[in-house]
Amino acid sequence: MTTPTISPSAEAAILAEALPYIKRFHGRTIVVKYGGNAMTDENLKQCFARDVVLLKLVGMNVVVVHGGGPQIENLLARVGKKGEFIQGMRVTDAETMEIVEMVLGGQVNKDVVNLINHAGGKAVGLTGKDGSFIRARKLLLPNKDKPEESIDVGQVGDIVQIDPSLIGHLETGGFIPVIAPVGVGKDGETYNINADVVAGKIAEVLKAEKLVLLTNTPGVLDQAGNLITGITPKQIDEMVEDGTLSGGMLPKIGSALDAARNGVKSVHIIDGRVEHALLLEILTDHGVGTMIKSH
Repeated sequence: MTTPTISPSAEAAILAEALPYIKRFHGRTIVVKYGGNAMTDENLKQCFARDVVLLKLVGMNVVVVHGGGPQIENLLARVGKKGEFIQGMRVTDAETMEIVEMVLGGQVNKDVVNLINHAGGKAVGLTGKDGSFIRARKLLLPNKDKPEESIDVGQVGDIVQIDPSLIGHLETGGFIPVIAPVGVGKDGETYNINADVVAGKIAEVLKAEKLVLLTNTPGVLDQAGNLITGITPKQIDEMVEDGTLSGGMLPKIGSALDAARNGVKSVHIIDGRVEHALLLEILTDHGVGTMIKSH
């Protein structure tokens, strides 16, 4: 895709437009959930890495939490296993957990770290096992058909506690933490945790200014497929009830809502297929998705 040439005065106007946002968010924490096409398309990967480095250089504390669904599916297929999801959560037996940890904590985490470092940042990769900073227990899902029973989805974790001190030390040193959503239980067991859930909880614990979730949709869509630019928790409850929101969007919306209710100033679900979506959302007047208001 060729970038249209713009005049120097238009470039200056764009930079000037960013100034009030840079001032407002200087020294604040921005938690970004990185996933979808932005993780697989080469051009979008470069755009994302540059965005993160630029935000860091203008004084924001950027924390990246990444998923890795397509990469996990890839490796599962190679060993002859098929991924299964219930209520947007991956069913994770012991063998699947080994693969999940290998892909998320190894391959994907190091790819993202390398990407940001190559763009001029100083990224450090972590999983929740490092310093035991993401403590988890087994997650049991509610069974809508039999309310008295719960659904066991294997080694999927529910976050018990997040210790922000490790992230704080890295930020003080000018590093960008890149976090794989793997947690640790009280007896050292490993848990796969939904990346949107981890991003939401980290944003809450760090009292982040913004939580930004990159997705493969323009944002939250109504039944006619139109983008909703601003939405309240009550409207979200109604959309879940009538089935407008379902599947993989459920954990995303749930985390966004929790974060908005628990002190994160603004939560954005944005289109990661748009080049430089992060900069557009944070440093310009033109948002590229849905903003969730706390009430």
